[in-house]
Amino acid sequence: MKNIIIIICLLLVSAFAKAQELQSYIKEAEANNPDIQAYELRYNIAQEKVNEVNTLPNTTISAGYFLSEPETRTGAQRARFSVSQMLPWFGTITARENYASSMAETDFVEIAIAKRKLALSVAQSYYSLYANKAKQDVLDENIQLLKTYERLALTSVEVGKASAVDVLRLQIRQNELQQQKEVLQEGYLAEQTVFNNLLNRKESIGVEVVTEMTIPMEDPVFSKEGLTLNPELLKYDKLYESIEQSELLNQKESAPNIGFGLDYVPVAERPEMNFSDNGKDIVMPMVTLSIPIFNNKYNSVSKQNQLRQKEIELQKDERLNTLETAFAQAKSQRNQARIKFNIQERNLKQAKDAEEILLKNYETGTIDFNDVLDIQELQLKFQTNQIESVRMYYTQSAIINYLIN
Repeated sequence: MKNIIIIICLLLVSAFAKAQELQSYIKEAEANNPDIQAYELRYNIAQEKVNEVNTLPNTTISAGYFLSEPETRTGAQRARFSVSQMLPWFGTITARENYASSMAETDFVEIAIAKRKLALSVAQSYYSLYANKAKQDVLDENIQLLKTYERLALTSVEVGKASAVDVLRLQIRQNELQQQKEVLQEGYLAEQTVFNNLLNRKESIGVEVVTEMTIPMEDPVFSKEGLTLNPELLKYDKLYESIEQSELLNQKESAPNIGFGLDYVPVAERPEMNFSDNGKDIVMPMVTLSIPIFNNKYNSVSKQNQLRQKEIELQKDERLNTLETAFAQAKSQRNQARIKFNIQERNLKQAKDAEEILLKNYETGTIDFNDVLDIQELQLKFQTNQIESVRMYYTQSAIINYLIN
């Protein structure tokens, strides 16, 4: 019982270390990935637009000089100076700020989506690297096993119990496995480049992957209800809210605008005349009201907003269906990976039993090296399939995590 507890603890520590190592790569990718940085800059720009809309229309200042001075009772008008300022209807600026803020929230959700997709890509590449490395290790083991068989065959040839052809077949098989290993090494370097590019670092940097991964006894429990919290769906909620804010802004902009101004006209004194208002300058406050009598534009915008909201609702429903399909497929493929892993586990045990029988037959001098090659090929097939099942299990788990968490 004590040994079992120790083994369980070691497995838990190994699993925790694996998760921590992958998570550190994901954090590095989020910090360095140019695509994420571009999304963050887009969000910062959207936030700055809140300050952009918090402004009033330009102040109008004008000045004019009378080439032919008009005469009035109090004197000749020489020039005219004007200043005016239009003001939007009450609450219009606040509505603009709310609309800009809602658009910024939409961009913020895009950051969350981009980070999720990046984390999924990093995890998938990481598991591919693990599978490639594990297959190389299995090939090394099988090459060493074939070398052992080769020595046995050479001994059998010396005593006349085997043919030199058996030795050559074993050597050819070793060459084939060596070729497979070298091909995998090239694939590993290519996948390492993909991984490092996701982290936006030098392609030649080595990637540390765990030496062993196994499928847990029980799958983590995920509820399909978590799909509703996926950022890909929350994005449509934010878009819907932004259209609501757009409609509120449209209603405010359809209201009248009011303006205030001041005209100043300097007046020259009339010569040889003496009265109280002689040469008195003219000051004229003004109020301007801009009324949108022809408001078809605003009615059209309202209709467009209603149609956009319906469009977003349909798009959200369609996206939810897509996510539900992806969730079902990921669960199914993860379950398939577990089934395949368990079958390969049993097959591998039986192949090892067959190998032991062959080795015992060698002691009696009845070993058949054709059977040896067949069993070795089966073992390699089962081991490779098992590694692929582990990769598939964790890859599908990463997809489920993307969809639910």
